Amino acid sequence: MSISIQQVIAAQPDAALRTIAQKIIARERITPEDGVLLFERADAPFVGALANFVRERLHGNKTYFNRNFHIEPTNVCVFACKFCSYSRLYAHREEGWELTTDQMLNIVKGYDGKPVTEVHIVGGVHPKLTLEFFADLLRKIKAHRPDLHIKGFTPVELDYMFRKAKKSVEEGMAYLHEAGLDSLPGGGAEIFHPEIRQQICDDKVDGDGWLKIHEVAHNLGMHTNATMLYGHIEKYWHRVDHMERLRQLQDKTGGFNTFIPLKFRNKQNEMSNVSESSIIEDMRMYAIARLYMDNFQHLKAYWPMLGRQSAQLTLSFGVNDIDGTIDDSTKIYSMAGSEEQTPAMSTAQLVTLIKQVKRQPVERDTLYHELRDYSEIDIKEIEVNPLLN
Repeated sequence: MSISIQQVIAAQPDAALRTIAQKIIARERITPEDGVLLFERADAPFVGALANFVRERLHGNKTYFNRNFHIEPTNVCVFACKFCSYSRLYAHREEGWELTTDQMLNIVKGYDGKPVTEVHIVGGVHPKLTLEFFADLLRKIKAHRPDLHIKGFTPVELDYMFRKAKKSVEEGMAYLHEAGLDSLPGGGAEIFHPEIRQQICDDKVDGDGWLKIHEVAHNLGMHTNATMLYGHIEKYWHRVDHMERLRQLQDKTGGFNTFIPLKFRNKQNEMSNVSESSIIEDMRMYAIARLYMDNFQHLKAYWPMLGRQSAQLTLSFGVNDIDGTIDDSTKIYSMAGSEEQTPAMSTAQLVTLIKQVKRQPVERDTLYHELRDYSEIDIKEIEVNPLLN
């Protein structure tokens, strides 16, 4: 016999946690103090049950994915973030790669005739890859495939482009949007609080600058994602402070699609002495994010970073999106020691992953319009039908 959420709450011996849980059930917003208390005192089964209740209240068993591919223009970067295993400083650029416009267009053309809906463009901050260079790339992608949604560039990349071009954030975002940029990914957020940011990535755009770029994008009618890099040197209250700033901007603009907690990985970077978070802590992070981020419809687990089995587990801890097929050798996380060294899954594999944990796989586009429900489609049919796989 299944246990009701009220039974879970009643069995909780901590009165303060019971009060927070009743707020959540009543659709009342929990406070930053409540958020810290959940991190400090609530175990994974308790927050998991609450998060799953909220997830199913919002989405039932639907679990979203999209069919996308990545382009990484360069891993050469002028910044030296201590947690980064991916970039190569400009002074050592012979160790990295730099793609030309034609090379990137050829990647796009490689998906001609395939039912992908999104290209995700993100990489290092190369001083010679300018605002005009990327605007030209956007125009050429749109000219070749107008229906392809272009999600690209973190505020770290954008801030550098705009300053180098001597444009304001408003001018720069309008220029790229007109050139074909449809939405922004969530990267570069890390932890907003300067106490942590100064220790791990002090030379790039700060938290206020990150939020400003996303707000300007929202004001242009663009949607964006939001992330948080957790499980390194931050304290619980830093996580809550980060989520609170995002929640406040979402109240103001409503422009965020989804929130994506990103697990810190310690391979091949300057923070290799910092232990990674446990799987239990990962699940608590996702669950508390679902409970705290009450104005974010969607919570995403990025499966290449967590690994496939852990991504499945998050679907019981508030997550309703496990990203996309990816379909390339994304290097940003594999170089940091992620579980998936060659992160690519076919649609059939992704659908199987979702069905194995009794959830309903639904293909979406970038803005969460539902494109196809795969719950009643046989896996063998998906595997042999190029329009489905």
